[in-house]
Amino acid sequence: MIEPVSGAGDALVIVDVQTDFCQGGPLAVPDGDAVVPLINRLAPAFPVLAVTQDWHTPAHVSFASSHGKQPFETVELAYGTQILWPDHCIMGTPGAALHPDLYIPNAQMIVRKGFHPEVDSYSAFLEADTTTHTGLAGYLKERGVTRLFVCGLATDYCVGWTAMDGRKAGFEVVVIEDACRAIDLNGSLDAAWQAMADAGVTRTTTDALLSA
Repeated sequence: MIEPVSGAGDALVIVDVQTDFCQGGPLAVPDGDAVVPLINRLAPAFPVLAVTQDWHTPAHVSFASSHGKQPFETVELAYGTQILWPDHCIMGTPGAALHPDLYIPNAQMIVRKGFHPEVDSYSAFLEADTTTHTGLAGYLKERGVTRLFVCGLATDYCVGWTAMDGRKAGFEVVVIEDACRAIDLNGSLDAAWQAMADAGVTRTTTDALLSA
């Protein structure tokens, strides 16, 4: 049973609800646009809101085009196996912008990640090298946050990594399941839910949360 949002200590972390990840984008998450109205409903309930954006350099190391390979192939980098993606969310481009229908005027913090050209970044807390911090944990702790509710795109990548790294940073973490969508590449969704459960991440839904 998830305790209702109390105000003090609770934060909503909205992950990568960007044009390139939505319908028509080069890395569109299936049904990704569907999270927007749910997040618009959720946002007013939270006193602390943080938003993340993928914010890649041109020719980023995570792009298939940077290696002469096809999207979803892999390469070995200094920090491990890297899935190669279509070019997406290049800093300053329209595709990197937040979804135009996302209405979150009470958002207070934007965390841009993946701007180091040689390191990918899924998590809102740590780059893929697992040593480069974004600063989000410190911000949330200074705001008195102890519990995170995470939503956005995509469940099995940036949402999942954010949720698990939030646990490692000492927060209670709840994923709002219906306010997320997944890529589900080769069973990645089931694997992500299992990894999140193993890390102590729990789940809820928008209706359950707002009616609690």
